[in-house]
Amino acid sequence: MDWTLVANIGSLYERAIVDTGRQAEFLFFVAFLLSFGFIRTSAHLIRAQVSWWPGNVEVGGTHIHHLVWGILLLLIFGYIGVAIAPESPWHEIVAVMFGIGAGLTLDEFALWLNLDDVYWSDKGRRSIDAVIVAACLSGVVLVGFAAWIDVGTKVEDEVFALVGSLGVVSVCAILVNLAKEKFGTAAAGVVIPPVAIVGAFRLGKPGSLWARAFYRSDAKRERAKRRFAA
Repeated sequence: MDWTLVANIGSLYERAIVDTGRQAEFLFFVAFLLSFGFIRTSAHLIRAQVSWWPGNVEVGGTHIHHLVWGILLLLIFGYIGVAIAPESPWHEIVAVMFGIGAGLTLDEFALWLNLDDVYWSDKGRRSIDAVIVAACLSGVVLVGFAAWIDVGTKVEDEVFALVGSLGVVSVCAILVNLAKEKFGTAAAGVVIPPVAIVGAFRLGKPGSLWARAFYRSDAKRERAKRRFAA
């Protein structure tokens, strides 16, 4: 086992998660995803009637959905987190249990939205949509809004650089079209830059400045004459 890799991962976790005060958010995020993955896998195994996997929980002939256990966890550990607000490590344990409750509850989001057992129907897909939204929001909080702003700024800079480069290319393409006496294409390229770029690679008029400067071969001049004569 490569203990150096383990040490590096531990050091990274310490710097990026613990030192920044995001350990509770991270543990909630991981517990939420793992509980959702586990219970969704369990539901598939139960539906497939896998012999070695425990079946549904029933009390007096009533199927107890895992939504119920999720709500109980949310109520209990939500209260503990708000009213008692325990110190570490209990604070992190509360975050884990709250994440498990959220995963169990949102996996049956479609059920409590429709007040019907629609887990395996088309409406049941809303549960996955809800989990995706919750995971994205949790990820945003975990990484931190400042980090996302930095990413947005970098993307903005790259976009501006790309647009600026496209602008320079478009101006050059418009000048080439003018030199080829393709004035309509040059005018259209002012509004739609790709038109000018495409036009710059096509033949110019045989009597244009571009043709006199660059069309050295008779064959190329003849091609230009035939094209514009047509």
